[in-house]
Amino acid sequence: MSKKNDPLLEQAIKNIPDFPKPGIIFRDITSLIQDRAAFKKAVGLLINQYKGKQIHKVVGVEARGFIFGAAIAYKIGAGFVPVRKKGKLPRKTISATYELEYGTDTLEIHADAIKPGEKILIIDDLLATGGTVKAVIDLVNKLKGKIQGIGFVIELVDLKGKEKLKGYPVFSLVKFSGH
Repeated sequence: MSKKNDPLLEQAIKNIPDFPKPGIIFRDITSLIQDRAAFKKAVGLLINQYKGKQIHKVVGVEARGFIFGAAIAYKIGAGFVPVRKKGKLPRKTISATYELEYGTDTLEIHADAIKPGEKILIIDDLLATGGTVKAVIDLVNKLKGKIQGIGFVIELVDLKGKEKLKGYPVFSLVKFSGH
């Protein structure tokens, strides 16, 4: 764990050993969102990072990205766009497929969710390998949105997900080493 982490946020994230498999330490964000002081601080710090950047839309990644993304969008006066797993959105969509440890998964966004040139902020709870957010970047780029930032609550530094996001401004509140 980094000494730069905010102690309130770091302590609000529960570490679950051997989940989902032996040797993995799962960083549980649900304990942070249950703690009103920690949740308020996390959302506030993310808002401070992005306010004043004339963001048109905040894109939140299913599912915990919705929690933080919607709160940020509301506070900065932006629209909110959900990115969901395949088959969950009701209108015409575009999709991006990405690699998982064992196979692939597909994310979708409404085809009319972003207008060309709109300033976009992508928010998710966790940056691990970067595959999910890289797929979201592909979706935003297909719709010709202009990515102004990508924000996370937690970054698992050892998994080097940030390397997949080169060329984009990435910000994370809490960084953990070791998994």
